[in-house]
Amino acid sequence: MSWSFCSALGNEMAQFVFENDMHSILKLDMPITDAPMPRWQRKASSSGTASANTSALTPGKSGNRSLSASKTPSKTPGKNGKTQCTPSKAGADRFIPTRNSKQMDVASFLLAKENEPADPNASAENQKAWSVSLNGYDLEEAKILHLGGKPLNAPEGYQNNLKVLYSQVPTPVSTKKTRYISSAPDRILDAPDLRNDFYLNHMDWSSQNLLAVALHNSVYLWNANQGDITLLMMMEREEDYICSVSWIKEGNYLAIGTSDHKVQLWDVENQKRLRSMASHSARVCALTWNNHILSSGSRSGQIHHHDVRVADHHIFTLTGHTQEVCGLKWSPDGKYLASGGNDNLVLVWSGVDGGASAVHCFRHHQGAVKALAWCPWQPNILASGGGTSDRHIRIWNVNTGSCISSLDTQSQISSLVFAPNYKELVSGHGYAQDSLIIWKYPSLTKVAELSGHDGRVLNLTMSPDYSTVASIAADETVRLWKCFELDAVKKKAKERMAKSTSSIIHQGIR
Repeated sequence: MSWSFCSALGNEMAQFVFENDMHSILKLDMPITDAPMPRWQRKASSSGTASANTSALTPGKSGNRSLSASKTPSKTPGKNGKTQCTPSKAGADRFIPTRNSKQMDVASFLLAKENEPADPNASAENQKAWSVSLNGYDLEEAKILHLGGKPLNAPEGYQNNLKVLYSQVPTPVSTKKTRYISSAPDRILDAPDLRNDFYLNHMDWSSQNLLAVALHNSVYLWNANQGDITLLMMMEREEDYICSVSWIKEGNYLAIGTSDHKVQLWDVENQKRLRSMASHSARVCALTWNNHILSSGSRSGQIHHHDVRVADHHIFTLTGHTQEVCGLKWSPDGKYLASGGNDNLVLVWSGVDGGASAVHCFRHHQGAVKALAWCPWQPNILASGGGTSDRHIRIWNVNTGSCISSLDTQSQISSLVFAPNYKELVSGHGYAQDSLIIWKYPSLTKVAELSGHDGRVLNLTMSPDYSTVASIAADETVRLWKCFELDAVKKKAKERMAKSTSSIIHQGIR
């Protein structure tokens, strides 16, 4: 009994194990209940949820779109507005668009175009064709600016009224280093017995490099080439004195104005007086030449023209000043005569035969006008300087009669000269500076101040090569300042230009 019971129990246990094993094997073919949801079901579920949320936020349409999250929509909207099929089984989650034959042809053409070699000529031709079609002309051949012919020169006497708009202060990029100007004179000459008279013109430098200096009643000549000093003349009476000296352009004759109302003409080479011309009624303090015409200014206020070639030398009288004429200068071209007087006037006269009335009468100065200078490179420009009560340098355009610029120098102005080598203006000063000042023209900015005299500067004159200015002062000295010497390059260029000009003149004479 016991054996049969155990045997039956063992058979039941084996049958139970077999059934369990078979049941486990059969479970592999059944759906997995606790596995994660497939991707396509999650996608459908999220789409359904989004639709439900969207419809809930849209008023008036929530009743038509109450979908459950478990349902899968059959169709979804595409990018082009058309409906697209939604995959309904696992693994089919990629969207593959349908391409028609036209799209395939375009893709094939683009692939073939990329593999072709580039043709630069074709590209240039296409650009040219596009430029012509768009603009009407080829941009490569178009000129933005075209200058035909030479620009016209400004008329004589033209003045730019817009000059105040231009800044004359140089920018740091264009600023050039200024030349070296020595503060010490190149040479000092003694001038004993010099008369300390503001209205006299004691000194002049000839084209033959002879410096004439009037010392009381004598005239001395200093040869700048050799350094020799010659006594040219001396007045007979001790109480008489020399008032003015002036060289003719050629440098062989010297005119001398005296306190006894006469004008003497001397042949320097032979040291001989050619003539003594008496026409004034007072001392002659100013002289200037215009070819063979010698003009003289007197203390009476009159200006006389003398033709030194004829016996009856006095040919014309100019009356405009009420007091002593102390400044007198002909313009470089001989068209105008400028006169300055102790009546604070600057008068401009037109030529020798221009009439008895002045072309311009400038009343701007508040002191005696002795300092006058014409610009060598601009014949219509006149510079004038006033005495102690005025102290101003004024620049005039005599063609228009206007004052171009004015500068207060804070000191008495006794003389003015232009320096053409550097286009500068030099002024000689009395009280209270007793110095020379170099100004840049036309800006009138100070370049340098030359101090050395112990008395007021009475006269200035320029050397024939325009490299040196001479000053004579109340300290009875003549000082030579070599401030305007050209450098080697500019000097050679100037000499070449002078030679070419002389050769042209000689060819014309032949």
